[in-house]
Amino acid sequence: MKGIFSFRTGALAFRHAILFIYPDVPMKKLLPVVLVLLVAGAAVARFRLRPQEVQGNSLTLYGNVDIREAQLTFNASEHVGEVLVEEGEHVRKGQLLARLHQELFRSRVAQAQAQVEAKRQQLIKLKAGSRPEEIEKAQAEVAAAQARAKAARDTWQRLQRLVEKKLASREEVETARSNASAAQAQVEAAQAALKLLEAGPRKEDIAAAQADLKAAEANLALTRQNLANTELRAPADGIVRTRILEPGDMASPLKPALTLAFANPVWVRAWLPETLLGKVKPGMPASIFSDSYPGNEYAGWVAYISPTAEFTPKNVETPELRTRLVYQLRVMACNGNEELRLGMPATVQIDLQTDVAAIPNCQKP
Repeated sequence: MKGIFSFRTGALAFRHAILFIYPDVPMKKLLPVVLVLLVAGAAVARFRLRPQEVQGNSLTLYGNVDIREAQLTFNASEHVGEVLVEEGEHVRKGQLLARLHQELFRSRVAQAQAQVEAKRQQLIKLKAGSRPEEIEKAQAEVAAAQARAKAARDTWQRLQRLVEKKLASREEVETARSNASAAQAQVEAAQAALKLLEAGPRKEDIAAAQADLKAAEANLALTRQNLANTELRAPADGIVRTRILEPGDMASPLKPALTLAFANPVWVRAWLPETLLGKVKPGMPASIFSDSYPGNEYAGWVAYISPTAEFTPKNVETPELRTRLVYQLRVMACNGNEELRLGMPATVQIDLQTDVAAIPNCQKP
């Protein structure tokens, strides 16, 4: 009686709502629409909240094979060059699905490789130090400078003696002295250059060259990653559901190119009433049935029970409301022939008595 009263109350409320929305339409014309909506709502509520069946040590649940899919996008912005798969095609993890135009990205990689090679050769040069030929050349320059300096000193000393005999002017002596000083300075500069060549490059210069090489190598890795981003590969085994982009379309990280459905592993999503929560544990064996293949039974096991209720009422519930709490349940399925498809309605029978460690005809992942 209480259920009939609730149904009548709901029907009257629905009728008043229809009249409020369509005040000018006669109720006789709206009556078929109202009846259809009420029947559809009752069917949905019955399917959603249909009572679960417990027969002996077996629990029957109703649910659907969970739909799992991914929107695959390119991590780069460029025109699509080619799409290598068709809708409905099975693909493997890592398989190339589509590719963007790569000319610009390949040019950047080649440029970065040239920069790395130039920095590497510069570092090798610094680490190798001065060549023997360079040191010999510096030694010869020191000897030549010393010879010029000796000739300038001799000229200066000879002119000093001639001045005493009044055979040369003092201006010539001063010029000769300046030339001798300049020649000696050249000797000292050549000797300092020789010492630098013999000592080799500074540690700081080698460290700076090493840092430049690392920066060039990092830039090369970045350009190679950008080139790899022009290829779209399958993240896991699955089935191509839709081709969204075609060759010539502009791709970007915000625009999906393909939709990939994951067909393995497969599980059934069902709902467990709160009153039966204590009877089901993860790991319990289960049998799965489908209307599409009435004679087939698929082995499975309880893999996951949600820690929270699917629908949470107020904090203070009556005993009737508490019995309406449901918890999401995931039952893994053995789907070797791929007969269980995503979204398919399924019936699950859980063996409440069998040991959770003994799962027949199926292995845990």
